[in-house]
Amino acid sequence: MTPQEAFQEIDNYFKYIHNIKTCSPHTVRAYKKDLDGFFEPVKSSKSNTSDLRTYFSTRLLTLGHLSLASRNRKVGTLKSFLNWLYETRKIDSALSEVYHSPKVPRKIPHFISFDEVSACLQFLGNQPDATTALDNLLQRQQRLLFLFLYGAGLRISEGCQLKVRDVTESDRKILVRGKGAKERIVVCPEFVWAEWSQYKKYIADHFPSVPKNYEFIFFRFQNEVFEDAPINERSGYSWIRKIGVQTGLTQSLNPHALRHSFATHLLNSGANLRVIQSLLGHSTLAATEKYTHLNLSQLYQ
Repeated sequence: MTPQEAFQEIDNYFKYIHNIKTCSPHTVRAYKKDLDGFFEPVKSSKSNTSDLRTYFSTRLLTLGHLSLASRNRKVGTLKSFLNWLYETRKIDSALSEVYHSPKVPRKIPHFISFDEVSACLQFLGNQPDATTALDNLLQRQQRLLFLFLYGAGLRISEGCQLKVRDVTESDRKILVRGKGAKERIVVCPEFVWAEWSQYKKYIADHFPSVPKNYEFIFFRFQNEVFEDAPINERSGYSWIRKIGVQTGLTQSLNPHALRHSFATHLLNSGANLRVIQSLLGHSTLAATEKYTHLNLSQLYQ
């Protein structure tokens, strides 16, 4: 197969990862950006290479200026595409095995301490009322999102997409729809449910335009008109970052830091690593290890 022929298969590959592998739109966009970069010479008709292996070996040389993590992500995208070409018999050799990714030193993800979480919760609980009911609702949404992210270890995408029907108050559980359409059940602490009850009551008391059967917990108002659609992840990220600034944390706060704090605090409280793996929705134990500051041998001692 020539690079030009491989380029023609990209659309079919994206249909595969979207419909069969059920990758998130974010993942599909990232893969598309990476593959577009690899095939830039083909798109501009500047490639004279007829051998696929030689073509990609040459293209990989252009990644030298990137960090190891960025380089590995792009190589991973390429290997996934080549695996698909091989599995669908578009090529007759497993070219993905030719390319290797160097090991990246594992970084300790940012988390906040119990005291910093308490400071955030104290700030959120003592906010003065806003001047309008809509601004008050926004404050309550920001507070509730913070509590769901920290209290249930959610990804920002999972938090923004939460639906009312996913919440079971009697058992204090939420159904989380994670990556790859995987589902998991998470039990939330009492402070989440106290805020959830107040949130629902505030909506019922102050927003008659919001139907009782609204679908998304973090719905939007467009030009002060109710819209039963979830807030976007960028807005959620901005909310959490703002809370960290207003609380006066020394380091910037982001949604994933809350997820990591959830796992770290559970671990420090004696929770089993397998339980944390299940709560986070990780498919492998190795993926959960990166949310800790200990290696596996220390965790099992």
